[in-house]
Amino acid sequence: RYYKEAIRERINSSFSSWPQPTLKNSDSVSTPHTDEGSPLPVRYSLYCTSTCSSHRYVLGHDAMHRMGTTDVLIAGMRGLGVEIAKNVILSGVKSVTVQDEGQAVWTDLSSQFFLKESHLGQNRATCSLQQLSDLNPRVQVSAHTGALDEELLLRFQVVVLTDSSLDEQKRFGELCHSRGIRFIVADTRGLCGQLFCDFGEEFEVLDKDGETPASAIIQGITKDNPGVVLCMDDRRHSFSNGDRVSFSEVQGMTELNSMESVEIKVRGPYSFSICDTSGFSKYERGGIVTEVKQPFKVNFKPMSEALLDIKLLTMNDFGKIARHQTLHLAFQALHGFVKKEQRLPRPRYQVGEDADTLLNMVRELNAVALLEELDEAAVRSLSFTARGDLAPINAFIGGLAAQEVIKLTVFCSVKFTPLRQWLYFDALECLPEEGDQLEEGDFSSVCTRHDGQIAVFGPAFQEKLERQKYFLVGAGAIGCELLKNFALIGLGAGDEGHITVTDMDFIEKSNLNRQFLFRPKDIGKPKSDAAAKAVREMNPRMNITAHQNRLGPDSEGLYDYNFFMGLDGVAAALDNVEGRVYLDGCCVQHQKPMLEGGTLGSKGHTLVVVPHLTESYGQDTSTPSNAIPLCTLKNFPHRIEHTLQWARDHFEGQFKQIPESVNLYLRDEGFVERTLGHGDAEALEVLEGVWNNLESMKDGGQRPTSWEDCVSWARRKWETLYNNDICQLLHCFPPEQVTATGLPFWSGSKRCPHPLTFDPNNSTHMEYVMAAANLYGQIYGINGTRDFASIRKILETVNVPSFTPKSSVKIHVTDKEMEEDKEKARLEELKGKLASPSLKGSAVQMYPVDFEKDDDTNFHMDYIVAASNLRAENYDIPAADRHQSKLIAGRIIPAIATTTAAVAGLMCLELYKLVQGQQKLSSYRTSYFMLSVQYFVWAQPRRPQSYEVSYTSVHPAALSHILGPKVYTARQTLTVYTFII
Repeated sequence: RYYKEAIRERINSSFSSWPQPTLKNSDSVSTPHTDEGSPLPVRYSLYCTSTCSSHRYVLGHDAMHRMGTTDVLIAGMRGLGVEIAKNVILSGVKSVTVQDEGQAVWTDLSSQFFLKESHLGQNRATCSLQQLSDLNPRVQVSAHTGALDEELLLRFQVVVLTDSSLDEQKRFGELCHSRGIRFIVADTRGLCGQLFCDFGEEFEVLDKDGETPASAIIQGITKDNPGVVLCMDDRRHSFSNGDRVSFSEVQGMTELNSMESVEIKVRGPYSFSICDTSGFSKYERGGIVTEVKQPFKVNFKPMSEALLDIKLLTMNDFGKIARHQTLHLAFQALHGFVKKEQRLPRPRYQVGEDADTLLNMVRELNAVALLEELDEAAVRSLSFTARGDLAPINAFIGGLAAQEVIKLTVFCSVKFTPLRQWLYFDALECLPEEGDQLEEGDFSSVCTRHDGQIAVFGPAFQEKLERQKYFLVGAGAIGCELLKNFALIGLGAGDEGHITVTDMDFIEKSNLNRQFLFRPKDIGKPKSDAAAKAVREMNPRMNITAHQNRLGPDSEGLYDYNFFMGLDGVAAALDNVEGRVYLDGCCVQHQKPMLEGGTLGSKGHTLVVVPHLTESYGQDTSTPSNAIPLCTLKNFPHRIEHTLQWARDHFEGQFKQIPESVNLYLRDEGFVERTLGHGDAEALEVLEGVWNNLESMKDGGQRPTSWEDCVSWARRKWETLYNNDICQLLHCFPPEQVTATGLPFWSGSKRCPHPLTFDPNNSTHMEYVMAAANLYGQIYGINGTRDFASIRKILETVNVPSFTPKSSVKIHVTDKEMEEDKEKARLEELKGKLASPSLKGSAVQMYPVDFEKDDDTNFHMDYIVAASNLRAENYDIPAADRHQSKLIAGRIIPAIATTTAAVAGLMCLELYKLVQGQQKLSSYRTSYFMLSVQYFVWAQPRRPQSYEVSYTSVHPAALSHILGPKVYTARQTLTVYTFII
């Protein structure tokens, strides 16, 4: 959140300077949204939740179908190749063939997580095949141990080369370009990485970023040239200059409804201008404006030509433009060095003899490229570290490369803008700071699994890594990736080292598509246990303890002062802000560094907190802009999100909260009094629900005794929700109602509803009754059925009471009115009834239902989809299909393996710096990236705010007030005269 405005400005200026692609119908490319609701990663929206078919939510049905017909070849099964293969297989393409002629060596074990010491001397592709196949049974995975040739490449739609020579890249690049095969090259050397894409002569992009089209509700439109559209002020619009939009449901100025799309110019957060509307009819009311994404075509050059075009570099880090331009030449020079010497440069050999040779080769290349500035230090660092093979670098570049494969859904992409065409990345700031240089001659291979890392940092640093004691909170998607990296780099793998991981969740089927440490046989097991077992198999020396505890006040007895003071650091892989804030508070209290990261679809974010050097994660002071007012949910929905949230609230209230309240009432003598203390409105709702569900239907309550009672309840509930309540609302606020100022009441965000009439032949009507009746039966222990025929037969006998709207009923227009409306008399009546000993004695326990979106047999999503779409029909809101509904009502934050891998890689690069004890703020990085458009922002963390406070004496109470009671308790012997908050 700290860099939000700066990042927006950077992204706006960056995209505006991009070369414009060849456009279809001469339309302009719209810029990315940069307002509230923007795809920019804001902290409170970056969660790493578990999802079902999360790739489907990010990519869409059509793209996923095309991916299911794509054959991919990935050449090279060292650390980078297996990372790409893992991510691509999890995404769900048709087939993946992994190719490698080489045999496993010690250096491979530094980053190839599917190789073991027992595989040394065996073919890398063959050894990895079974574990790659286990990742996704729907993907055909095969191994090819022969050489690459034209006949092999022509069998695939996508070819990815890793660990390849420049001559191979040029030769196969020309072949793929001429035959319409999408071609990707990925390479890592030490702390540097390279990515190249060639998607052919003409590649069409239908959706530049994969974001849901922006929309806004119209408040007014002027008759002018140009016309000005004013949007409702409940939410800032998220359009940008050059966007094209369409109009619907506009009353009065109906000419706009028939126009395909109109280009806009933003005037402010709630307004924009369009075309000449002076000749249109006068605007009256209503209307929705929606972004229309414009397709565009991108042209690519083959590798041999792209090598000579420095303009094709994607500048992903604005502080390293000269360095990455230099790396473009340095990687070419490195290929030349290997071709000539038949080896990579030696690490720090003879004070840089090989580095001098490589630098001279770069200078020769620059005689043609004519770069204004050569970063000679970067060339030397590349030479010193080129033999290194680092898991975090491979994780990051591998995530990016696999994302490019995902964009290649056969011969046309519907999602995301491809890389154009080169990208370089380096983390050379991970090397020791000035004054703490690595010594010469310490980097030779000693035949250990960490040789690839020792080649970069030396054996002393490796020993320090192995002595680390770290606490990982969360073993989900990011947690799995972090544990994989921890095992590969050897974190805590020494006699004095240790990793503690805690996660209270158990593995579900939906976790398998990106939490790659888990397999179908692990379903139902604790995540932390399964993850710990998996990484022990990767690195048998791992010292790891798995817990199933939720981190919070309840676990402070275990994760106490002594626990935290025994740690070297903490990594957060949590799926909620509250947990992150709490963990950050623990780290601040005990002065421990914290690594934090999150994902949202193709967007990622990482943060490092260094005691006394950087600002902490801190309290969440932001307010999500998409919070829905209660009165909107109850009476005035205008988006499908509102009806889905309404349906979810009804589910939670009827099938979970009421049964829980009944059970509490039965076992807790103080339940009623405690409920009354929560406020009259809440108490009335809870106690009414308890009473109704204790009293049988024959006595006027709602407790069923048979399946027929459940169907009867569901049918009458349908009538109440979709007919009676709407009739009552229209009775209180007729369609022609005007406000005190003379404006139409039903205007702007208030859509005038209409009641529905039950039709047993309407599938949505019957799906609601079926799902509601079954769920109602479940909470009472009554078995139901999916047989529509039998349900229709029962419905013929159901008596649905007639309804007449009442003038005495008050409809709440605002949340404030809702809170002020009290019914004291009814509360007293319920209090008396619930005090009856005979009532409690005759009651039986209920069975609350926990919402589970991923089980298609439990009626949960059946209910949500039907309930939401029926209410949407009431208000003429376009319905949502099952997948859209699951995404919103299930509160699914789309996530994909590529982003998760990239985030974990960047977090571990910061870990290198923490373990070295780097104290320069400029060495650390906060990162934000969007893989959908290959845009990255690296920023230097902010320093903490300092407050100097001096005391001649400090009273314990004052110290406790300043530092907080928990801090004071942990430091009771502390005497403070001057300190930093």
